[in-house]
Amino acid sequence: MTQLSENLLNPEDSSERTREKLLKIVDVLMRQVEQRSNEHGAAYAQFQRAAMLEDQVRQRTADLEYALDLLNVSNARLAEANRKMEVAQRNLANAIETVREGFALFDQDDVLVLYNSRFAMFLPDIVPRLKQGISFSDYAEMVSTSEYLDLTGTDNAYAWASRRVERHRDRHVVFNVHVVGDRWIQISEHRTPDDGTVILQTDVTDLVLTERETRGRMLDDQAQMIRATLEHVSLGVCIFDKNCQLAGFNQRLGYLLGLPMTQLQLGAGFEAVYQRVSGELAVGGQLTPEELLAWVYGTAPRVPITFEMRHLDRRVLVVSAEDLPDGGFVMSVTDVTAERRAMAELTRTNETLEARVMSRTLDLEDALARAERANAARSRFVAAASHDLLQPLSAAKLFVASAEDGVSDDDTREVLGKAQNALESVENILSALLDISKLEAGRSALDIMPVPLAPMLAQLRDEFMLAAQAKGIDLRVVQTDQIVESDPTYLRRIVQNLMSNAIRYTDVGRVLVGVRRKGSGRVRLQVWDTGPGIPEIEHQAVFQEFHRLGVSASASVGMGLGLAIVDRACAQLGHPIHLDSVVGKGTVFGIDLPPARQWVAKKTGTYLPEQASLEHSGGLMVLLVENDADVRRAVTLLLEKWGVAVVGVATGEEGLSLMEELDVTPDLMLVDYQLGEGMNGIAFIETFWAKYGRMPTRLVTANRSRDVRQACQAAQIRILYKPIAPKDLETFVMTPLNAP
Repeated sequence: MTQLSENLLNPEDSSERTREKLLKIVDVLMRQVEQRSNEHGAAYAQFQRAAMLEDQVRQRTADLEYALDLLNVSNARLAEANRKMEVAQRNLANAIETVREGFALFDQDDVLVLYNSRFAMFLPDIVPRLKQGISFSDYAEMVSTSEYLDLTGTDNAYAWASRRVERHRDRHVVFNVHVVGDRWIQISEHRTPDDGTVILQTDVTDLVLTERETRGRMLDDQAQMIRATLEHVSLGVCIFDKNCQLAGFNQRLGYLLGLPMTQLQLGAGFEAVYQRVSGELAVGGQLTPEELLAWVYGTAPRVPITFEMRHLDRRVLVVSAEDLPDGGFVMSVTDVTAERRAMAELTRTNETLEARVMSRTLDLEDALARAERANAARSRFVAAASHDLLQPLSAAKLFVASAEDGVSDDDTREVLGKAQNALESVENILSALLDISKLEAGRSALDIMPVPLAPMLAQLRDEFMLAAQAKGIDLRVVQTDQIVESDPTYLRRIVQNLMSNAIRYTDVGRVLVGVRRKGSGRVRLQVWDTGPGIPEIEHQAVFQEFHRLGVSASASVGMGLGLAIVDRACAQLGHPIHLDSVVGKGTVFGIDLPPARQWVAKKTGTYLPEQASLEHSGGLMVLLVENDADVRRAVTLLLEKWGVAVVGVATGEEGLSLMEELDVTPDLMLVDYQLGEGMNGIAFIETFWAKYGRMPTRLVTANRSRDVRQACQAAQIRILYKPIAPKDLETFVMTPLNAP
């Protein structure tokens, strides 16, 4: 390398030239070195690769030897498994061969995989064709075409095979097949967990024959029982088969038909039997002999029939015929002669009884008519008596009131006051007796309507407040908004009598009136008092007329009619009454009232008294139409003391005539209802109003009947009942704006 450098380098060269030469020399040397290095590396790499291949071959050889060892072990195990499987198969085959039933196993694809020698041995002709690998459908087809399978006359091989395959789809199947030689084989088919099928075939011939024998004995026993039963029934029974031939009968049949037993032979046709009895028995009712024969020989199912047959000796037989399941029919014959005779006798007895009942009914109708006439006469008498009694009573009260206004002496005023109280007591007694008389007339005298309780109780509170305060009793009425259904007049009278009794018999304490809701939607109106109480033994007696307990001196003014009216009015109205009392503590009366079915608006003014005023009385003229001279005179005196001019007449015709002569109309009218032979008060008022126009008017009457009240309501006429209370008369006359 030094020699090469000396040959290549020239001292005379410049430094740049020298540098270039040196770089070129270095480059050549480097290439040579690299070339030599590459040749040496390739050889080494080949050596290294050979060494690695040798290692890999050695490793693969070891792995192959291990795999061969494993394969040998696996082959040994497989051989052992095959040996065990062959042993298991031999054991399974031996096991199923020991089974006494035929056994077969189909896999989940319905392919036969295993069976024993007893399987299908009852069908020898299919055994040669039976082998592993056949499908279930092929097996079913082979069985259906076997000459040993006993198919019914209505069945065929194809239908049997189709049903067999169809039933194979079920998870559990059990059925019997009949084979030649009168043998029965039971087929049991069950699904395995892997959806295969196990089929067992069991010879059940002995069981079937035993069952047949048992059933035959049972049928014989049942036949004997049926025969014994038929012989003990009172009906004649005969049974015909589907060919209309006699298949059975009892002895009662021959007795009822009048035939000896020698003429009733099993197998005889219906028409032959019928011909034997038709000479003495005739078909009656709505069925003709032709229709009977048409029914017998008709096509089943037949409609059950019943007909009568009449014997020459007047016996009546009822025959009922009905189909049997096999196409035959059964007939039953009943002797109803005794029943028909009893019915005829009963009919004759009924006719006799009806005649007697009719006679008694006519007698009762006559008695009822007489009672109604007597009741009507009594009602007319009560009405007339009430009018005749209340007329002078009304006149007396008005005369006493008129006399009181002109008396300044205290003693005389006290006497007149006592006389007025006595007259009011007489009026109360007469009014109570009239109420009892009306209630005895029945419910027809009632006028049921919706009644608001608030205004009625408010009026009664005001009415009794002075009497309660005079005795130092605390009277309280609890407010309510209840509306009930009742007769307003009688309901007010009921509560009025209860409150009056409570105040009369209470000396110290209070009287409370209120309304409570009870069960079943009813309302109970109660009157409480702190009086002496009523002993339990007297609870029924207090509702009798003129019964008084006499436990208090203050009660001496009572006549014992108040509770009698309450009891009868509640009974007629259908309002149950309750009485609870503790001696020494007090009494409570309760009335159960039905709530109104619908809301009916009521003016509270219906029950509130009109407010009277003594102003504006001067210059008024009143037309008084009253046929009783004393009453007319008493009313005239009282009104004239109040500064009212009175024009009094006795009849309606006289009043109309007088108005025409005077050519003036009154400011007010007081008209009596009963005015003698001419027009009554309602007719006069309607005629007067039609001619002169409406004006404040009151019909004055003692008649409290519903007919009069309804007539006044229809004509919009207001009533002032007799005997006339001076307060009521003053309220009417002194009110500035009276409604007509």
